[in-house]
Amino acid sequence: MDRNAEFKRWKAQGLSKADLSRKGSVDEDVVELVQLLNGREQYFTTSSCAGRIILLDGNINGFKVQKQNCCWLLVTHKPCVKDDVIVALKKANGDAILKFEPLILHVQCRQLQDAQILAIRSTHGLEVPLSHKGKLMVTEEYIDFLLKIANQKMEENKKRIERFYNCLQHALEKETITNSHPKEKIKDKNNSSYTHKKKRNPEACGKCIEENDKELENDDDPGISVTIFPEDY
Repeated sequence: MDRNAEFKRWKAQGLSKADLSRKGSVDEDVVELVQLLNGREQYFTTSSCAGRIILLDGNINGFKVQKQNCCWLLVTHKPCVKDDVIVALKKANGDAILKFEPLILHVQCRQLQDAQILAIRSTHGLEVPLSHKGKLMVTEEYIDFLLKIANQKMEENKKRIERFYNCLQHALEKETITNSHPKEKIKDKNNSSYTHKKKRNPEACGKCIEENDKELENDDDPGISVTIFPEDY
């Protein structure tokens, strides 16, 4: 079967199912981004999260939190208040961890060059232990302080989602224009130094891409996980 036709069939099957995230649906703040990706023939999303604050209860294994083995005491995709965390902590029997997680997208890509547009990572997170064996180890004042930081990160995360959407839209539009002018594409390939320079700082995206490049250097961009359509699928 033709590779493109097979990916198209695979995509149809994937989009016919519910989002594989714990929530089972796409968060409001990331709907447009998911639609943008799914509207392109070379992509489809399988799981997504616009960003969340969560309180987990479980055992810390080598100082690593294994979410699949934890009890989810609290989860919100909006700013969180101290009283909600305090109430949730009363249910903790193990080691409670407060976390902020930024944008997460799991995207299936048709081929390597499609995945390269999306291959970025994020360290814009927060993970702090609050209790041990059910005993609260910090003050309520400190919890309030942590939530201010987490809520600030949530607001910044929304701005980054919007910025990433705009940059991705520019990149995909440029790709469409390039693919529609194959002669110019071949000419660019013959000038490797020029091509390399354009890849590092595409003028078509203007300030949007320049700001994104700076964010990449700081390793603080939204997190995207990509899977390339296997050659032998």
